[in-house]
Amino acid sequence: MTLARRLLRTKPTERIVAEGGHGEGGELRRTMSLWQLTLFSVGATLGTGIFVILGQAVPKAGPAVVMAFVLAAVTALFSALSYAELAGTIPVSGSSYSYAYATLGELVAWICGWCLMLEYAVSVAAVAVGWGEYLNSFLRALFGFTLPEAITRSPGQDGGVVNVTAIVIVLLATWLLLYGASESARANAFFVLIKIAVLLFFCVVTFTAFRSGNLAPFAPMGVAGITAAASQVFFSYIGFDAASTAGEEARNPKRDLPLAIILSLAIVTAVYVLVALAAVGAMPWTAFDPGRTEASLSYIADLAVGATWPGLIVSFGAVVAIASVVLTVIYGQTRILFAMSRDGLIPRVFQRVNPRRQVPIANTLIVAAFISVLAGLVPLGQLAEATSIGTLFAFAIVNVGVLVLRYRSPELPRGFRTPLFPVTPVLGAIMCVVVMAGLAGVTWLAFGLWMLAGLICYFLYGYGHSRLNAEVR
Repeated sequence: MTLARRLLRTKPTERIVAEGGHGEGGELRRTMSLWQLTLFSVGATLGTGIFVILGQAVPKAGPAVVMAFVLAAVTALFSALSYAELAGTIPVSGSSYSYAYATLGELVAWICGWCLMLEYAVSVAAVAVGWGEYLNSFLRALFGFTLPEAITRSPGQDGGVVNVTAIVIVLLATWLLLYGASESARANAFFVLIKIAVLLFFCVVTFTAFRSGNLAPFAPMGVAGITAAASQVFFSYIGFDAASTAGEEARNPKRDLPLAIILSLAIVTAVYVLVALAAVGAMPWTAFDPGRTEASLSYIADLAVGATWPGLIVSFGAVVAIASVVLTVIYGQTRILFAMSRDGLIPRVFQRVNPRRQVPIANTLIVAAFISVLAGLVPLGQLAEATSIGTLFAFAIVNVGVLVLRYRSPELPRGFRTPLFPVTPVLGAIMCVVVMAGLAGVTWLAFGLWMLAGLICYFLYGYGHSRLNAEVR
């Protein structure tokens, strides 16, 4: 078999599904319900984005930022429908990595998995870095004191030495994950319900100060402004794929995974649109200051009531939101590595399952240690922005994977079928490419360097240890 054929050799779908749940020394436990899967996906999506991104997007679109959130949701929906079909057809932990292995071959699967490492590990580290800032905002409003900058900021930031708060939130999430998937899902459900309640509280408070005149002119920057804002808020929707990483721990994956993905996107979109409408109705869009985005919702809530206690509650919601994102994203990262290890592309330690806890303990500890170092010691900067391009690349692969699998294996049982096929996956892939094209050059440079490092790792280790290649030899 030639090198090219080995690199593009696909793994049979039936085999991928048959291996689901099995690891070295034990098996993952199927405990997650549809409700828990949906909230897992919401937990990974509904994070700090809405607490920060609104203040940046309103100056670009004006009150029409509401339409920008809708447009971004429609863009995300195309990929979400493709994810739903493949999750219902190949319900395993590898998410888009496994989907690529079944449709486009080993090399593409590796590249997709490598992109997911960038998306999950670096993004959760970047989110954890901001936890100390939100925690200080909450402590300042409640008790009148803050933690020292030396332990709440990373080296390179003003006064930062070691971001201890970022390390703490990563370790707390790890502690929950080590207890088991079911316990983690229950904790996440609690976190998600709190942050949804806080955002609904924000809407109730700000609607008391709603002025219809604040919505005129509705689109001062025209269609161009709405499009620009939609490109920016699109990244607030990234995370709906988290449910697909729980494919081997879901009770009824073929039915529940597609539903969880679609339901989570619908819930997040409804919350985003409601919050955006309440915000621009309570404060003139010209008063939004892009320089104070970190506390934009807190500031608007305080302004609406003329007191500081609403902002305190919103700050608490941001603290909880980050905790939920850290928990769900670390979970997703460990399950993707679990699937890659089972295929031999990374060391076997990542697929070892503790027979009592029925979780990959060594995998979880290694991931937590790596993320803790990133969050505590490394100023992420532009590298954090590169997670967006990695995510979009994975989304594009999933859309193409739906097309390939429909034509190659039309007889496979599917728990969900993407409507308007093949238009939906084609539009999904095109949308991802369009958004990727609009990213900064430095982001493309970081992405290119990451891909180069990934290819080196694959040919030094993954290619030689691949189970598929071992069978050929």
